[in-house]
Amino acid sequence: MTELIARAFPWILLAPAVLPLVYVEGLLYPFVAPKTLFFRALAIVAAAAFVYLVFSGHTFRFGRLRHLVSWIPGALLVVAYITSFVGTDFYHSFWSIYDRGDGLLTLTAAVLFFYLILLYADKDFLRRLLTAVAWVGSLVALYAVLQWLQLTFGVNIPLITDETRGRVGSTLGNAAFLAAYLGLTFFATLSVVSEYWRAMRHAPWTAKVLFSGAALQLLAIFLTATRGGILAFVLIGLLITVYLAWRGEGRRRTYARGGLAAALLVAALFVGFREQIAQVPIAPLQRIASISLEDVTVSSRLFVWENVGREALKQPITGVGAEHVDILFNRVYDPSAIVEQWFDRSHNAYLDYFVQYGILGFLLYFALVASLAWTSWRLWQKRGEQPLGDLKATYGLYILLAVLVYAMQNFFVFDTSMTLWLLLALLAAAYAASDETTSTTPSRITLPRHVSLLAGVVILTFLYPVFIQPLRANLALAEAYIYHIVDIDRTTSVLERGLSLNTYADIEYGYQLYSMYTDRQQHMLEGEELITAYEFARDTLAANYERYPYDARTAVYLAHVLDSAPEAAEVDEEFLRAVLARAIELSPKRIQPWYLLANISLKKGDAATGIARNQAYREAIEVLKEYTELVPNYAEPRFIIAGLYLVMGERIEAANWAAEGLALYTKPHADTAQRAIKYYIGIEDWPNALRFMQDFVSEDSEKYEEVYDLAKLYFLTGDKDKALQIVERLRRDAPGLVETDPAFMQAIGS
Repeated sequence: MTELIARAFPWILLAPAVLPLVYVEGLLYPFVAPKTLFFRALAIVAAAAFVYLVFSGHTFRFGRLRHLVSWIPGALLVVAYITSFVGTDFYHSFWSIYDRGDGLLTLTAAVLFFYLILLYADKDFLRRLLTAVAWVGSLVALYAVLQWLQLTFGVNIPLITDETRGRVGSTLGNAAFLAAYLGLTFFATLSVVSEYWRAMRHAPWTAKVLFSGAALQLLAIFLTATRGGILAFVLIGLLITVYLAWRGEGRRRTYARGGLAAALLVAALFVGFREQIAQVPIAPLQRIASISLEDVTVSSRLFVWENVGREALKQPITGVGAEHVDILFNRVYDPSAIVEQWFDRSHNAYLDYFVQYGILGFLLYFALVASLAWTSWRLWQKRGEQPLGDLKATYGLYILLAVLVYAMQNFFVFDTSMTLWLLLALLAAAYAASDETTSTTPSRITLPRHVSLLAGVVILTFLYPVFIQPLRANLALAEAYIYHIVDIDRTTSVLERGLSLNTYADIEYGYQLYSMYTDRQQHMLEGEELITAYEFARDTLAANYERYPYDARTAVYLAHVLDSAPEAAEVDEEFLRAVLARAIELSPKRIQPWYLLANISLKKGDAATGIARNQAYREAIEVLKEYTELVPNYAEPRFIIAGLYLVMGERIEAANWAAEGLALYTKPHADTAQRAIKYYIGIEDWPNALRFMQDFVSEDSEKYEEVYDLAKLYFLTGDKDKALQIVERLRRDAPGLVETDPAFMQAIGS
């Protein structure tokens, strides 16, 4: 058995390289969750095999642990555990959530793989690692290109999932994650191709296939339209060109200088025609050309970096612990400055490490990246030496380029388990390839075989809480999602079973139940089924509200569910106010809890008449006025206040508040537009109603009822032709809808 495990051990160490190809339908998160669960499971299997081999007297290169490079990942892990232990919630820091899949457990698995590779790797391990990464990266890129073809031309390609967000994410499910991953695999693939060509002096079929794979990876990075990834490659290309123009010889220097001149010309043309390029129907070019301080994504990132960074400086030593970036984001969230409502990352890996683990964590992460750059540089500088030779040393150059791309990209993205593992695996394998002097030594602890086997089996039992139970909980949540409308009894039964597993899935059960109830069940169920759905969502969120008192998202969601209770359900107003108070405390500028607080009075006003009604409405208005003082540059609450004054018949006051909202409305915003539409339709200001309706819904949207309203507004503003075009489209795409308003059909002459 020892021989069998020893032969399998290197393949276990390489197994995470295949995980980017793993996505499993039937899970709620088919792209992220399976990879994370299997990655953690592989770490346990690798640890069990290592312990068995060590206790059985198998030899490893323990001498490598004396070198400084080997200390950095371990030190980072220790700092992460300490800061998380003194941070907000160690439990959440350790497990993370399905949707993210990070946390201390994943970091532990990645660092564990680093040390196991470091202790095992021989001179050929780096080649095997790069080869595996090259093939997997090529397949992931091929999937991405096929996904783009399916998205662009509307064809249905077997086994290729639909991409609904407009940017290809391949098997990673996210364009930014894909670009970051391929930024590493591209250079790994080139290194393998280079080895084939230099070793065999001709191009075998494998080299040709992998060279095509590298081209696909570069194309896929472009198709992701990820600006950080594209800019990183542009900068790396310029650095290589500058280096060759300065240090190159012969034709290389000539070509490099010509390339620099061409690059300057292209840059000048790009700057000069940026507005025209932004109109070209090619997403990557549009996104690059649209970079500016006014761009929604750019302004959001800058807002997060500035404000979250400022909050993090208040606790620079301890940080907030792993998986708690969202706490700082919620404190500084301002809907007038940022479109996204929920962030659990700053979209800057360096800032994330500082926020979570303090200044020491940031420095160790930076040292980790720098150590790979230094190790790959040393490996490259060994070219011509024996026994290493030029062939293996060439790997160093490509790894150096990969880590430079990684370092640049991570100013705009953050690690997944796949990229973090690959970074650490490359560091361990590259160091091993450059350290041929370290000999293998047996462990000083040798135990009887049955004791060694028992130790390995004990470690394998961790698969139950780490892999099996979370997998069951995720499958239960996915099954509930499928049936949450058609079979509420089955849904609640499945969810109860999933929650009884006592995994870290509880917080996401709350998030998903909120979405199920407020988005669909509230509007599609009735009677006892509606009561059952409401009570289950309420109780689950209430339990999470008690367990995670720092989570603003849970507090807001619970308040919204309570506010949306069926008429037959009783709501404890005192408890609702307490929930809203916590939500406002955790995220002061977020409008939802303020609106829900005002809605308590609004509901009382709706149920009353005369003076009592207006008094309740004024109480709601006072709440919203307090919010406008807190967020003076936000238009939405002003349109809500204007609408309330309009209902009370105070048209002058309503007009004043609407005018303030209109002056503040400088960028399209769907929620604000929806509030404004109601007000302007109420005063029959059709041009302004049309303007906001255009921001709320596009003509080719599948929100057919809203598109029908858009057609009516075009007609009311005198654009009958546009109205007819939309009506004809609705007749084709939503049969029967336009006939629901025969008066409009008669007026439009259709």
